[in-house]
Parts: sequence; C-alpha cells; structure tokens
Amino acid sequence: MPHRLVSPRTASPQELDAMVHVLDGADILVHRFDGTITHWSIGCENMYGWAREEAVGEKVYDLLATKFPEPAENIRDQLKSRGFWQGEVIHRHKSGHEIHVASRCVLVNLSDGEFAVIQTNSDVSALRRAQEAVKSREAHLSSILDTVPDAMVVIDHKGTVLSFSKAAEKLFGMSSDQICGRNVNNLMPNPYRDAHDGYIDHYIETGEKRIIGYGRVVTGQRADGSQFPMELHVGEATVNGERIFTGFVRDLTSRFKIEEDLRQAQKMEAVGQLTGGIAHDFNNLLTVISGNLEMIEDKLPPGSLRDLLKEAQAAAQDGAILTGQLLAFGRRQPLNPKHADLGQLVTGFADLLRRTLGEDIKLSTVIDGSGLDVLVDSSQLQNAILNIALNARDAMPKGGSLTTTISRVHLDADYAKMYPEVRSGNFVLITMTDTGAGMTEEVRKRAIEPFFTTKEVGSGTGLGLSMVYGFVKQSGGHLQLYSEVGRGTTVRIYLPAVNEAKPRQSVPDQDAGESQLPRGDEMVLVVEDDARVRRVAVARLASMGYEVREAENGHRALGLLRENADIALLFTDIVMPGGMTGDELARKVRVLRPDIAVLFTSGYSEPGLAGKGIVPGAQWLRKPYTARELASKLRELLDAR
Repeated sequence: MPHRLVSPRTASPQELDAMVHVLDGADILVHRFDGTITHWSIGCENMYGWAREEAVGEKVYDLLATKFPEPAENIRDQLKSRGFWQGEVIHRHKSGHEIHVASRCVLVNLSDGEFAVIQTNSDVSALRRAQEAVKSREAHLSSILDTVPDAMVVIDHKGTVLSFSKAAEKLFGMSSDQICGRNVNNLMPNPYRDAHDGYIDHYIETGEKRIIGYGRVVTGQRADGSQFPMELHVGEATVNGERIFTGFVRDLTSRFKIEEDLRQAQKMEAVGQLTGGIAHDFNNLLTVISGNLEMIEDKLPPGSLRDLLKEAQAAAQDGAILTGQLLAFGRRQPLNPKHADLGQLVTGFADLLRRTLGEDIKLSTVIDGSGLDVLVDSSQLQNAILNIALNARDAMPKGGSLTTTISRVHLDADYAKMYPEVRSGNFVLITMTDTGAGMTEEVRKRAIEPFFTTKEVGSGTGLGLSMVYGFVKQSGGHLQLYSEVGRGTTVRIYLPAVNEAKPRQSVPDQDAGESQLPRGDEMVLVVEDDARVRRVAVARLASMGYEVREAENGHRALGLLRENADIALLFTDIVMPGGMTGDELARKVRVLRPDIAVLFTSGYSEPGLAGKGIVPGAQWLRKPYTARELASKLRELLDAR
C-alpha cells in the first residue's frame, strides 16, 4: 500500500538559500530527496572537515558514511508520510573518525516540484562517550557487587530500600523486587525492627554516630523467618541533596559455628587431659591392688577367703575397664591398629548386637560399595559400636530399628573448613541410625562429655559416647551426632581409608592357656617412681626367678646400669618426675648397652614410643597388668636377644 504523502512546506530556491545563509553558522545542510547535497553550512565545514566546494554535489550518505539506527527505507517512508524524522546517526569525519550526531530532518517542497531535506545536526559524541563511560562504570560496579560475598543494601533517610545486591538476595532469601521500596526493618527481627527507624531519626537530629562507620554484630531475618548473626558496616553519602546509607552485611553463621566447634574441641582437650591424668594415677593404684591380690591368692587355701579375694580382683578389673574408658576419651588408651575390612568386621559383629538389642529392635546392616579397608583396633571399634547400640536400645524402650551403613566417602576442603579438627581425604563411614526418642540440641552438644548422662542414677557412667569420641579421634577419624527429638539419632564415624593390600594375619598360639608362668634367671632393672608399684613389680619378678635391681628415677637407674654389667632388660615406667622420662632413659641406656632389651609400662597409652622406632625393638605394657602378661613380655624380649 503506497504511503500517503503529506503536503510539506513549499519554498523557492531563493528562500531556501536565504534560510541557509541566515543559519550558516549552524550545523545545517540541505540535500535533495535522493541525497545530493545542495547547501553546506560553515558549521558543517567545522563539524565534518569537508569544505563547501568538496561537499556540494556529493551524496550525503556516501560522503558521511551514514550509519542509521534503522533501515534507510524506513526513514524515507517516515519523511514522506510525516514530513520529518529525528534520531541519532553516526557520521564519518573527513579524517576518518566517527561522530555521533543527533539529527533532525524536515521535508521541504521546492517550487520547481522537487523535494529537499533540511537536516540539522548536533555533535553528541562527547555526551555519548560520557554515557558509555558511565555505563561501563556501572557494569564494572555491578560486576563487583554481584561477585563479592558480602551483601549490600542501600536505603534513604526514611529507611526505604533503594538497592539490594545479588549477594543480599541470596543471603536474605528474597529478590530485589520484593524488598526495594519497602522499609529495611523488614530484614530484622524484633526488637531491632521497631527500634531501627528511631536510630536513623536520632542520628539525623543529633549527628551521634551509633552505627555509621562501625562494624556491629546484629541479627538478621530471612524471608522464611529464620534468623542469623551478621556483621553490619554502614556508610553515609549525599546524592542530589538527599542522604543515603549503604550497609555491607556479612553472614557470621559459619564463623560462629567454627568458633563454637573450636571452643568445644578445646574443652574436650582440657577435659581429656584431666581425665587422662586421673586414669594414669588410678592405674598405678590398681596395679598395686591387683598385684598384691594376685600374689596373696597363691598363698590362700580354697575357701571363703579366697572367694572374697576373687571378688576383690573382679572389682579391680572393673576399675581397670573404667580407667580404660577414661583413657579412651582422653585419646590415651592403648590401641593395636591392624588392617581390617569394615564391611566384614561389622557384619561379623551383627549377631552379638542382635542378641544385645533384643527382639523388639530390628537390626539392619547395609554394605555400600567396596574399598572399605581401614587401619583400626578391631576390638576397640566393636566396643564403640556396642556402646552406640546400647544407647540406641535405651532410646527405644518400646522397640524400633537400628540401621548400620558402611560406605566409602571423600571429605573435601570445603567440608574441612567447616570442621577445623577434620582433615580432607578418603574415609570409610560407619552410619548408625535409630528411631528412638532423639536428643534436644542442648543434650546433643554435651553428649560426648564424660560422665554426662540423661539416664537415671545407677543406669550408666556417662562414658559410652565419650569413649567412642576419644577412640575415633585417636584413630585419626571424626565423629558426628545428628538428632531430633522424637525422630531418632544418627551417629557417624569417619575412619581414614587405606588402599594397601590386607597383610596376612599370623596364627595365634593355640597352646597358650592356664600353664605355668614363663620363668627366667636373668637380671632385670625395674625403674618406677611410685614405691608401691615398684615393690609389686619387684616381688612379681622375684617370684618368677629373675634377679632384680630397682631404681626410683632415671639418674639412679643409669648408676645401677654402670655397676651391674649383667642387666639384660630394662623395665621402666614412661612418665616419671626428676627431669628424665622413661623413653629418654631408654635412649641413654641403649647408648651404653646397645644389646639391652627394653620394656615400657604406663598408666597412659604410649604405644608410639615403641612403634615409631624411637627405641628400636622396645615393647610396652599398660598398667594395670597381670603377672602372666608381664612374664610373657619378658620372655618374648629376652629370648629375642
């Protein structure tokens, strides 16, 4: 359909010449409808660099290499239908650089029947460059604000949100459209919400800076109503005479959790040192008690007295179990780690668990995948699993289910950042989940503390989970508790995975039984600072036929060693006062007598002294020990010389 041509203003060539002459200093040019330039003002000469003689007669679109914002046909159609067109184009200067031009074209009907276009142009290149610079800076700033982890919120003097960054959207769980135009106190719980506007009014009225320029820890509220700690820094600026306030917000949830975990770990470490020290001293007492009871037993005839003595011995053994649990929590229990497949280990232990839990509790074991090998003390691990199972049973008095899952997992660096005591790497995970009563958050936080229990008096020592915690830590692993009231508890044990092939296990001596104690006639040097423990050790060794020399500290022991060339074995406590520990004494002894055998003993667990090669070939014995354990270790070391 042809365009309707409007009736443009009619002008004679003389009138057009006069008009251009009057406006000669302006950036104005005239060209016919086909683009041929007929008039070229001085302003155009200055603007484009072409002289009038060079421009007149040329096609304007070719001369200026015009770039239109839309097809040229559309522009010509608009000139015909409306009589004018305006917009922004790009022209080329004579030197070759581009000029951004705001152009207005008016169609004029010449008296000779031809059409002319009067075009006025304004150079807006500087404005365009400024706009591009502003746009670039805005894009740069937007990129920074969208990248930085801290959230940014901008408000006016009334508290109305003007700007809400991407990080803020993620932190508060709401989009910019949802909060912009509303009061910033919607991001806070009470009492902060009601007091916020008063803070701004107080500052504007008095100038007292309670928040401006200071970092404060306050509480934020997400769109779902959940609250979180945040660090807030506020800056002030004036824009168009109006005050605005920019707040930078940092989520402190992870930092607070790490700090809380660190405080808990430090508390557990302090309590572990305390309980370990108590257990060490208690083990010395038990060594004296059980040793004397053992020697008295051989001298009593069968009867009621001997029965009473056996009951006392059983009580001493229970005391040794208790100290073992304390040492486990303090990560000082003796461990005998060996290569084991946790899938096979836990599956083989299932029958005992089933009998322990009873018929009301459904026990399930799931082995997920392969590569479940770890280096662990199997008996201690089974003891830990049993403790967890007993807790689960007590939490399900009316029955329920306990599911144990064994799987291989990888803990990455991000996970390790959340838990400072955890290292990244490959682990085998034991997950035990019950359907019991569950724990409150307060109980869960204290569950691994020694002697903490929710059971009735006399129903438990409160050392079960403490022992599990200490054993897992001592094994290089990680323990986690998850629990919800009414929904059960999940205990997760992470143990470092190993990739080496499982070594062949030696076959135990089947002849070891209730035979006579191994004896000997060699000379043994006993070093023990506790006189009562030393007397028991000396008496036991003498009853086995050994010749004994005794010392109360390392310095006295070195003197006896120089005086007695026949000493074949050093039997020494590890932790001793006087400036010389048992391992330091053993190293000095080996310098003087490289062939001497060394047997350590301790109320602590110090297996690393022998295992790490500090004293090659040395072995150790944990207090309290039986006469048979002592006799067997002595003969093993002496016969190997």
